[in-house]
Amino acid sequence: MKTPPGLQPLIDDGVIDEVLRSLKSGKEATVYLVRAGNQVRCAKVYRDMAQRSFQKRAQYQEGRKVRGSREARAMGRSTRFGKREQESAWKNAEVDALYRLVAAGVRVPKPYGYFNDVLVMELIADAAGDPAPRLGEVDLSPELAREYHAVLIRQVVRMLSLGLIHGDLSEFNVLVAPDGPVIIDLPQAVNAAGNNGALAMLERDVNNLRATLGRFAPELLATEYAREMWALFQQGELGPETVLTGVFARDETLADTGGVMLVIDDAREEAVRRQLGRETE
Repeated sequence: MKTPPGLQPLIDDGVIDEVLRSLKSGKEATVYLVRAGNQVRCAKVYRDMAQRSFQKRAQYQEGRKVRGSREARAMGRSTRFGKREQESAWKNAEVDALYRLVAAGVRVPKPYGYFNDVLVMELIADAAGDPAPRLGEVDLSPELAREYHAVLIRQVVRMLSLGLIHGDLSEFNVLVAPDGPVIIDLPQAVNAAGNNGALAMLERDVNNLRATLGRFAPELLATEYAREMWALFQQGELGPETVLTGVFARDETLADTGGVMLVIDDAREEAVRRQLGRETE
């Protein structure tokens, strides 16, 4: 096929030798199959996002570290420089996450480098060497569904023990390799400790997996892994090999609104007394 402009510099520099075909195209990026020596790999060419997308992505970027105070201020004010920094941070988030996760033994594609907005990484293939199917494209036995669910929950635990949450995990970004599921697409990876929406995103990720695999093994639908792992994470007790039960007792106790209002009223009366005391001095 004709070489896309974004990949020509990688051919010129000898990073890849040939572009074979387009594999997947989306709003964030286009993924191509490329040849590097005798290896077939993926090249993910990130798109420059329109201004309207920055606000949508803000929920994921909350709590992420930036290079310095100047960059942080510029991003906060949405200056032209700040938008470029925000764009760069978004694209680099997946690269950084992949290197960290591979080092921690999480089942994600191995990255081979990041060059001019292009991420070169491992191709997740099926037994025939073709691109592996997505989780939502395969039919599973109950036994295999339970096995895949256990594998994926372990990956989520390992990610969370590093302080990361996928943020958009579903049947569409899990590939099924011959040796089990592999998680892909991490540009929105969330800082678990610094993002106010972290628990909600973790629950959504875990519950998406539960719903998908629960179609084949209905007993999975009764599990509560997200809240269980989050409680351990908050207590500093979650490790990469932590074994979970899938059981979590939610606190169904009704809030004592009457007691809260009494405390508020007492505080208000105390403030009034202090103000009156100052006025009579």
